[in-house]
Amino acid sequence: MGMILGKICVETPKYQVIKSLADYEIRKYPPSVIAEVAYDPSQFKGNKDGGFTVLANYIGALGNPQNSKPEKIAMTAPVITKTQESPGEKIAMTAPVVTKAGGEEGKKNMVIMQFLLPDKYQKAEEAPKPVDERVVIREQGERKYGVVKFGGVATEAVVEEKVEKLKKCLERDGYKITGEFLLARYNPPWTLPPFRTNEVMIPIE
Repeated sequence: MGMILGKICVETPKYQVIKSLADYEIRKYPPSVIAEVAYDPSQFKGNKDGGFTVLANYIGALGNPQNSKPEKIAMTAPVITKTQESPGEKIAMTAPVVTKAGGEEGKKNMVIMQFLLPDKYQKAEEAPKPVDERVVIREQGERKYGVVKFGGVATEAVVEEKVEKLKKCLERDGYKITGEFLLARYNPPWTLPPFRTNEVMIPIE
Protein backbone atom coordinates (compact mmCIF):
# COMPACT_ATOMS: atom_id res chain seq x y z
CA MET A 1 0.00 0.00 0.00
CA GLY A 2 2.83 2.39 0.92
CA MET A 3 4.41 2.12 -2.54
CA ILE A 4 1.08 2.88 -4.24
CA LEU A 5 1.00 6.08 -2.18
CA GLY A 6 4.57 6.96 -3.09
CA LYS A 7 6.53 5.65 -0.10
CA ILE A 8 10.14 4.98 -1.17
CA CYS A 9 11.20 1.80 0.61
CA VAL A 10 14.59 1.21 -1.03
CA GLU A 11 18.09 2.69 -0.72
CA THR A 12 18.50 6.09 -2.36
CA PRO A 13 21.80 7.86 -3.13
CA LYS A 14 23.41 10.06 -0.53
CA TYR A 15 24.14 13.62 -1.58
CA GLN A 16 25.04 16.97 -0.11
CA VAL A 17 22.81 19.98 -0.78
CA ILE A 18 25.24 22.79 -1.58
CA LYS A 19 22.55 25.39 -2.23
CA SER A 20 18.77 25.33 -1.96
CA LEU A 21 16.80 27.96 -3.86
CA ALA A 22 13.09 28.50 -4.42
CA ASP A 23 13.09 26.80 -7.84
CA TYR A 24 15.97 24.28 -7.68
CA GLU A 25 18.79 22.73 -5.64
CA ILE A 26 22.52 22.33 -6.27
CA ARG A 27 23.65 18.88 -5.11
CA LYS A 28 27.00 17.11 -4.87
CA TYR A 29 26.97 13.31 -5.21
CA PRO A 30 29.82 11.06 -4.01
CA PRO A 31 31.36 8.39 -6.27
CA SER A 32 29.11 5.40 -6.98
CA VAL A 33 28.87 2.20 -9.01
CA ILE A 34 26.13 1.86 -11.63
CA ALA A 35 24.70 -0.80 -13.90
CA GLU A 36 23.61 0.60 -17.24
CA VAL A 37 22.23 -0.46 -20.59
CA ALA A 38 22.14 1.54 -23.83
CA TYR A 39 19.52 0.68 -26.44
CA ASP A 40 17.43 1.87 -29.33
CA PRO A 41 13.76 1.84 -28.15
CA SER A 42 12.80 0.16 -31.45
CA GLN A 43 14.40 -2.99 -30.01
CA PHE A 44 11.57 -2.95 -27.45
CA LYS A 45 8.70 -2.05 -29.82
CA GLY A 46 9.34 1.66 -29.27
CA ASN A 47 9.21 1.42 -25.47
CA LYS A 48 11.69 3.98 -24.08
CA ASP A 49 11.74 2.08 -20.78
CA GLY A 50 12.48 -1.26 -22.43
CA GLY A 51 15.90 -1.47 -20.79
CA PHE A 52 14.32 -1.74 -17.34
CA THR A 53 13.73 -5.48 -17.74
CA VAL A 54 17.37 -6.03 -18.79
CA LEU A 55 18.67 -4.28 -15.65
CA ALA A 56 16.02 -5.81 -13.37
CA ASN A 57 17.05 -9.28 -14.58
CA TYR A 58 20.69 -8.49 -13.77
CA ILE A 59 19.90 -7.68 -10.11
CA GLY A 60 17.29 -10.44 -9.76
CA ALA A 61 14.26 -8.20 -9.28
CA LEU A 62 12.18 -10.37 -11.64
CA GLY A 63 13.41 -13.84 -10.63
CA ASN A 64 16.83 -15.47 -10.69
CA PRO A 65 19.66 -12.90 -10.87
CA GLN A 66 21.29 -12.83 -14.31
CA ASN A 67 24.80 -12.39 -12.98
CA SER A 68 27.83 -14.61 -12.60
CA LYS A 69 27.52 -15.39 -8.88
CA PRO A 70 24.41 -15.43 -9.05
CA GLU A 71 23.76 -12.86 -6.33
CA LYS A 72 20.53 -10.95 -5.70
CA ILE A 73 21.26 -7.21 -5.59
CA ALA A 74 18.89 -4.90 -3.71
CA MET A 75 16.83 -2.53 -5.85
CA THR A 76 17.60 1.15 -5.31
CA ALA A 77 15.95 4.38 -6.41
CA PRO A 78 15.90 6.35 -8.59
CA VAL A 79 16.00 4.73 -12.00
CA ILE A 80 17.87 7.12 -14.27
CA THR A 81 17.38 7.55 -17.98
CA LYS A 82 18.90 9.80 -20.59
CA THR A 83 18.68 10.00 -24.36
CA GLN A 84 21.65 10.19 -26.63
CA GLU A 85 21.90 10.75 -30.34
CA SER A 86 23.95 8.16 -32.13
CA PRO A 87 24.88 8.43 -35.82
CA GLY A 88 25.99 4.80 -35.91
CA GLU A 89 24.78 1.35 -34.98
CA LYS A 90 26.50 1.19 -31.62
CA ILE A 91 26.96 3.65 -28.82
CA ALA A 92 29.69 3.94 -26.23
CA MET A 93 28.06 2.93 -22.96
CA THR A 94 29.25 5.84 -20.89
CA ALA A 95 26.24 7.40 -19.20
CA PRO A 96 23.36 7.02 -15.08
CA VAL A 97 18.33 4.67 -14.08
CA VAL A 98 18.46 8.03 -15.90
CA THR A 99 16.94 8.87 -19.30
CA LYS A 100 17.76 11.73 -21.58
CA ALA A 101 16.32 12.61 -24.98
CA GLY A 102 17.15 14.35 -28.20
CA GLY A 103 16.82 13.76 -31.90
CA GLU A 104 17.91 14.84 -35.34
CA GLU A 105 17.03 13.42 -38.69
CA GLY A 106 19.36 10.61 -39.70
CA LYS A 107 20.45 9.96 -36.13
CA LYS A 108 19.22 7.23 -33.84
CA ASN A 109 17.85 8.13 -30.45
CA MET A 110 19.57 5.84 -27.99
CA VAL A 111 18.31 5.61 -24.43
CA ILE A 112 20.70 4.98 -21.58
CA MET A 113 19.12 3.58 -18.43
CA GLN A 114 20.97 3.24 -15.16
CA PHE A 115 20.49 1.58 -11.79
CA LEU A 116 22.66 2.87 -8.97
CA LEU A 117 24.05 -0.18 -7.17
CA PRO A 118 23.81 -0.34 -3.35
CA ASP A 119 26.46 1.46 -1.33
CA LYS A 120 28.19 -1.79 -0.38
CA TYR A 121 29.68 -1.93 -3.90
CA GLN A 122 32.46 0.67 -3.85
CA LYS A 123 34.25 -0.48 -7.01
CA ALA A 124 32.94 -1.87 -10.31
CA GLU A 125 34.85 -5.14 -9.87
CA GLU A 126 33.08 -5.76 -6.52
CA ALA A 127 29.70 -6.03 -8.31
CA PRO A 128 28.69 -9.41 -9.81
CA LYS A 129 29.51 -9.71 -13.52
CA PRO A 130 26.41 -9.47 -15.76
CA VAL A 131 25.43 -12.51 -17.83
CA ASP A 132 23.80 -10.24 -20.42
CA GLU A 133 26.59 -8.43 -22.26
CA ARG A 134 24.33 -5.42 -22.84
CA VAL A 135 24.67 -4.57 -19.14
CA VAL A 136 27.77 -2.53 -18.29
CA ILE A 137 29.01 -1.98 -14.73
CA ARG A 138 31.03 1.17 -14.20
CA GLU A 139 32.12 3.70 -11.63
CA GLN A 140 31.01 7.32 -11.53
CA GLY A 141 33.16 9.95 -9.85
CA GLU A 142 31.96 12.78 -7.67
CA ARG A 143 29.53 14.99 -9.57
CA LYS A 144 27.40 18.11 -9.20
CA TYR A 145 23.89 18.70 -10.52
CA GLY A 146 21.23 21.36 -10.62
CA VAL A 147 18.06 19.47 -9.61
CA VAL A 148 14.34 20.17 -9.74
CA LYS A 149 11.81 17.80 -8.15
CA PHE A 150 8.25 17.26 -9.41
CA GLY A 151 5.32 14.86 -8.99
CA GLY A 152 2.90 13.26 -11.44
CA VAL A 153 3.74 11.36 -14.62
CA ALA A 154 7.07 12.32 -16.21
CA THR A 155 5.79 12.73 -19.77
CA GLU A 156 8.15 14.03 -22.45
CA ALA A 157 6.31 17.38 -22.54
CA VAL A 158 6.51 17.85 -18.76
CA VAL A 159 10.18 16.85 -18.65
CA GLU A 160 11.06 19.18 -21.53
CA GLU A 161 9.37 22.09 -19.75
CA LYS A 162 11.21 21.35 -16.47
CA VAL A 163 14.56 21.02 -18.27
CA GLU A 164 14.20 24.34 -20.14
CA LYS A 165 13.18 26.16 -16.97
CA LEU A 166 16.05 24.64 -14.96
CA LYS A 167 18.59 25.49 -17.70
CA LYS A 168 17.46 29.13 -17.66
CA CYS A 169 17.72 29.29 -13.85
CA LEU A 170 21.22 27.77 -13.84
CA GLU A 171 22.44 30.10 -16.59
CA ARG A 172 20.85 33.09 -14.84
CA ASP A 173 22.73 32.21 -11.64
CA GLY A 174 26.09 31.74 -13.37
CA TYR A 175 26.40 27.93 -13.40
CA LYS A 176 28.14 26.23 -16.32
CA ILE A 177 26.17 23.26 -17.72
CA THR A 178 28.48 20.37 -18.65
CA GLY A 179 26.19 17.78 -20.25
CA GLU A 180 22.73 16.46 -21.06
CA PHE A 181 19.94 16.24 -18.50
CA LEU A 182 19.04 13.07 -16.61
CA LEU A 183 15.55 11.99 -15.63
CA ALA A 184 15.40 10.28 -12.24
CA ARG A 185 12.23 8.39 -11.28
CA TYR A 186 11.82 7.07 -7.74
CA ASN A 187 8.61 5.02 -7.87
CA PRO A 188 7.33 1.88 -9.58
CA PRO A 189 4.68 2.30 -12.31
CA TRP A 190 1.84 1.30 -9.96
CA THR A 191 2.41 4.32 -7.68
CA LEU A 192 -0.51 6.71 -8.11
CA PRO A 193 0.65 9.72 -10.20
CA PRO A 194 0.00 12.41 -7.54
CA PHE A 195 2.32 10.55 -5.15
CA ARG A 196 5.23 9.99 -7.54
CA THR A 197 8.64 11.59 -7.09
CA ASN A 198 10.61 12.57 -10.20
CA GLU A 199 13.65 14.76 -10.69
CA VAL A 200 15.34 16.44 -13.60
CA MET A 201 19.11 16.68 -13.05
CA ILE A 202 21.48 18.80 -15.13
CA PRO A 203 25.25 18.30 -14.63
CA ILE A 204 27.22 21.43 -13.80
CA GLU A 205 30.84 22.37 -13.10
